[in-house]
Amino acid sequence: MVAQVAFDLDGTLVDSRADLAEATNHVLRSFGLPSIAPETVYGYVGDGARALVERALGPERAALYDEGVRRFLAHYREHLLDATRPYPGIVALLETLHARGVVLTVLTNKPEDLSRRILDGLGLGRWLAAIVGGDTLSSRKPDPAGVSHLRASFDTPADAMLLVGDSPVDFETARRAGIAFCGVAWGLVPERLRAAGPATMIHEPGDLGVLVERGFPLRGARSD
Repeated sequence: MVAQVAFDLDGTLVDSRADLAEATNHVLRSFGLPSIAPETVYGYVGDGARALVERALGPERAALYDEGVRRFLAHYREHLLDATRPYPGIVALLETLHARGVVLTVLTNKPEDLSRRILDGLGLGRWLAAIVGGDTLSSRKPDPAGVSHLRASFDTPADAMLLVGDSPVDFETARRAGIAFCGVAWGLVPERLRAAGPATMIHEPGDLGVLVERGFPLRGARSD
């Protein structure tokens, strides 16, 4: 039985692509650099704001990294809900799982305060029991410490916890933590997740509700 479902945030619960791309290109423009295609930015997301900015600036501009991160966060804090919305079906999924008594949590590499602002601003926080961001602990995904923290917080056995995400980072986190993983096909760069070879991927949020209801195959089944 699934007792706790931990969700990634960007690309899993919320479509934040436009706001992340705009904040990234704001940084580039502020340094007099050309903007990059939004699709390129999507591929940089998943390891936190600093990694995103570093990838956008490139190794040849390492001297700009610290200031770039500062400019990114300052802009993003003011615009993180301009276009960001829950993916279709996410609200109904969270409501359904919560009503069934499943503990719902978030494990993201986005800073915790920004994550809470997004989740609360979109009305999703009401169903969440805990949020672990990229700065909540001393390490971030794919380190399994976040999973261990969430498991301990709710006395969740490893075989009763499921991590849901859209990236190879999420998949690797679940592998290292020894818990089940379910990938989502609507994320930022779904082809990268498919290439990583998760046993289970779903194509719409309602599919997860069905899997949990039936007793999610916590070890090894393929749904696609």
